[in-house]
Amino acid sequence: MAQTVRILGFAGSLRKGSYNKALLRAAGELAPKGAELRVFDLEGIPPFNEDLESNPPAKVKDFKAEIKAADALLIATPEYNFSMPGVLKNAIDWASRPYGDNSFADKPVAIMGASVGILGTARAQYHLRQSCVFLNMHPLNQPEVLVAAAQDKIDSAGRLTDEKTREKIADLLTALVAWTRRLK
Repeated sequence: MAQTVRILGFAGSLRKGSYNKALLRAAGELAPKGAELRVFDLEGIPPFNEDLESNPPAKVKDFKAEIKAADALLIATPEYNFSMPGVLKNAIDWASRPYGDNSFADKPVAIMGASVGILGTARAQYHLRQSCVFLNMHPLNQPEVLVAAAQDKIDSAGRLTDEKTREKIADLLTALVAWTRRLK
């Protein structure tokens, strides 16, 4: 029997009613047999400061430890101004530093995102993929989960109600587990 694939998920949003946090909650419900999803909240990670990178704040240490303990990553990104949000970029900067201590190295990663716009975070995901490649991660290319008009697919309680999107997330997780096992 194959070992359980430990997936760490995090969203590039701090908002309580975040559509991307809703995607992560749905992913937790949809994780395939043989996988477990743990979600890390980026709330409390301070702005990156290179003067502190050799002894980072506790929240950053926790984040780096969670990444290192995970077999794979699942990132849910909003799109702000045609790119990934500062919260997400900031967390990536902390976890990839100092030079030589890149917590992301060799990690398989899947990306998904939700927005109220018609492109469903396509541009943010493109920029995030560029960072993933530079950081020596192994991004899963297919299937893509680009959730447009999120306000129509996530209810007021933060539950993803759109069945087609739920199926896409389930497919993404199944592919991520297979990708992770293939890379091991």
